[in-house]
Amino acid sequence: MKKKKLLAVASQGGHLIQLLRLKPVFDRYQTSYVSNQYREGMEDDFSQVIDANSDEKLKLLVLFAQMAWIIFTKRPDVVISSGAAPGLIAIMLGKMVGAKTIWIDSIANAEELSLSGKKAGAFADLWLTQWPNLVQPTGPQYQGRVL
Repeated sequence: MKKKKLLAVASQGGHLIQLLRLKPVFDRYQTSYVSNQYREGMEDDFSQVIDANSDEKLKLLVLFAQMAWIIFTKRPDVVISSGAAPGLIAIMLGKMVGAKTIWIDSIANAEELSLSGKKAGAFADLWLTQWPNLVQPTGPQYQGRVL
């Protein structure tokens, strides 16, 4: 039986550490990793993208092009991200190619969702926060924490 293709995307630092906490689950699938930082455990199927944020519009365009290439060549069945900009773009593009999309907002956002997390709700099939106080009737949902 063919394994589902999963694309796991996160920015460096805490976003990536939180995402890699789910690696035992990801190992059940044909998983590709995308980040602006390589960390042990991402195996050979790793794509590095530029580091960008909302204050760097030109870099965001480059990041968008990089993510578009990755999404359209890998054609994942599922896109999962814990943030930030690479994850939001991956969720948006993943939705365009028919992938199921999952957003897990960073645990660092205890008082309010991140900017990317707020925008991801429009594109995520499963939109999660790691803080029960941030749950709203229209989302995100709380299903626990990854840390």
